[in-house]
Amino acid sequence: MGYQISEVISRLEMLAPPAYQESYDNATLITGDRNWKVNGILCTLDCTEEIVEEAIQLGANLIVAHHPIIFKGLKSITGKNYVERTIIKAIKADIAIYAIHTNLDHVSHGVNKRICDRLGLSKTSILSPKKQVLNKLTYFVPISEAKKTMDAVFAAGAGKIGEYSDCAFQTEGTGTFVPSSKANPSIGSANKETHVQESRIEVLIPTYLSNQIIAALKKSHPYEEVAYYLQQLENENQEVGAGMIGELENPLEAEEFLDLLKKNMNLKLVKHTANTHREIKKVAVCGGAGIFLIADAKRAGADAFITSDIKYHEFFDAEGQLILCDIGHYESEIFTKELLGEFLSQIFPNIALYLTKVVTNPTFYR
Repeated sequence: MGYQISEVISRLEMLAPPAYQESYDNATLITGDRNWKVNGILCTLDCTEEIVEEAIQLGANLIVAHHPIIFKGLKSITGKNYVERTIIKAIKADIAIYAIHTNLDHVSHGVNKRICDRLGLSKTSILSPKKQVLNKLTYFVPISEAKKTMDAVFAAGAGKIGEYSDCAFQTEGTGTFVPSSKANPSIGSANKETHVQESRIEVLIPTYLSNQIIAALKKSHPYEEVAYYLQQLENENQEVGAGMIGELENPLEAEEFLDLLKKNMNLKLVKHTANTHREIKKVAVCGGAGIFLIADAKRAGADAFITSDIKYHEFFDAEGQLILCDIGHYESEIFTKELLGEFLSQIFPNIALYLTKVVTNPTFYR
């Protein structure tokens, strides 16, 4: 029977919801048809002509890449640059390309967690949590039906706070209503005031799941008209955001830490600010270009901040408060292909799955 590309995408979007990507991003299916059967999956950091050729040779018709090959609209596709040539090659070979980018950066089990794991960091948390990605759903239901509706909204994705699930607040009171002559009430009669002992239930929900959760509520609720309201919250979602911070099990001297960084991230070199001659315990990380998080790293008390694509003058922003390390964009995110491969292999053990052997790093060192 086999799996369709849509089924693989559905699982990837559970890992990293597209709603969490940045506005400039293009984390989506870029080429191909969601209804195609999957012959094999190739996981990679970048998608280039060499990657598409590798997929062809392996018999894989789905490439899952971290970086989107298309970031902005193309007015023509004539093969004048590597982006257009890659797209043409993929389309001619019936190769689907799916990108999972800043949404995978922003989840607590994504790109930055993989860096933390390689460095042996524990007590990890999001460095800069996102705001306005949570809603509060409040609704009213007869006490006897409260558990049924709560089970339904929990199953749809409500009530998750960090490592806790099925979280809700519940109070009891009296609800009143008068059904019109055209109503079809499950409790009470037309044109007569009705009093019902009800539960008021409040749950936190991810904003992007609001419609899905409200649909589950309405389906499970006994009333013809469900009384509820939805509020957008300013609360930070501690599970979603940019960067990550954690702690080494044992503090290291600066030189020892830099040696650990080079070894565990397979680096040829590290560009860094002056050693502060103090122990390194708390470490902030951000895969890719993350210098925008330096103030967050300082506020969090990081002794070192690891990222990439730092400009000359931005190194001065460390101001001796931490060691700022630029390890290279490719080097900071290359292990993302392993993250994707491990995730997909657990869910689709019968699909041929490959990690690219092509080195797409455009930067070389001597």
